[in-house]
Amino acid sequence: MIKKAVIPAAGLGTRFLPATKAQPKEMLPIIDRPTIQYVVQEAVDSGIEDILIITGKGKRAIEDHFDRNYELETRLEEKEDQLLLDEMRRLSDMANLHYVRQRELNGLGDAIRYARHHVGNEPFAVLLGDTIMDSVIPVTQQLIDTYAQFGGSVIAVEEVPHDKVNRYGIVGGKSLSDRIFELDTLVEKPSISEAPSNLAIAGRYILTPEIFAMLEQTPVGKNNEIQLTDAMLLLLKRENLYAHRIEGKRHDIGNKLDFLKTTVEFALKRPEFAGPFRAFLEEIIKK
Repeated sequence: MIKKAVIPAAGLGTRFLPATKAQPKEMLPIIDRPTIQYVVQEAVDSGIEDILIITGKGKRAIEDHFDRNYELETRLEEKEDQLLLDEMRRLSDMANLHYVRQRELNGLGDAIRYARHHVGNEPFAVLLGDTIMDSVIPVTQQLIDTYAQFGGSVIAVEEVPHDKVNRYGIVGGKSLSDRIFELDTLVEKPSISEAPSNLAIAGRYILTPEIFAMLEQTPVGKNNEIQLTDAMLLLLKRENLYAHRIEGKRHDIGNKLDFLKTTVEFALKRPEFAGPFRAFLEEIIKK
């Protein structure tokens, strides 16, 4: 039903300077895999193999990561490291990847506009390139299932502490089930007193193609940028919008502390060093 995905990955990653001065923040590794590989894998695991990545200046490493490296493959063949060789080849075969550069950093809404010709008149998924979802059922698949049931654009949301709602885009509406909400408002980083709920937009969307007309009408908003939240608020006047409270955990890799936490959590799930790493952490905590 949803055949195409868009991954915005054009941001400068200023919160991770100087590490991101010469490499994309989306290439920062969680152990041995860059963040964006987890994102692409989520789309693939949700049945989507036609993916457009919105990049920017200095982001060539993303394209190189998913491209073939024949010299490296030859060296792995000589070393008879078949497992690693197969993994390297799988990177270039895991999806049909396309790239377009955002000419200037003008917000998430502006980045999405670059996908108009790629997605055409189809609904499509959006997965933020610096956000990893840890879930049994891929979060994008959860949204696709909700879209199949209700037919309108679907936004992934998660509950956040009420005193932190001013850090996020917040949605409001009526509950249709334990996890599904029909929306009546969206607010970008509201004050605590103005927030309609504590349901924060969580970096995954299913959008109908009508969003492009709304983006053309969206004025510059917060941070002097085109905000996707503002465009969706316009879309709300024309069609029903839904929120899906995700089953799983969101990891914001653009945040240093969350990056460290994510690395630890993922390391503890890796059987090859989970035991020794846990013992190391316990030893450190005792000091």
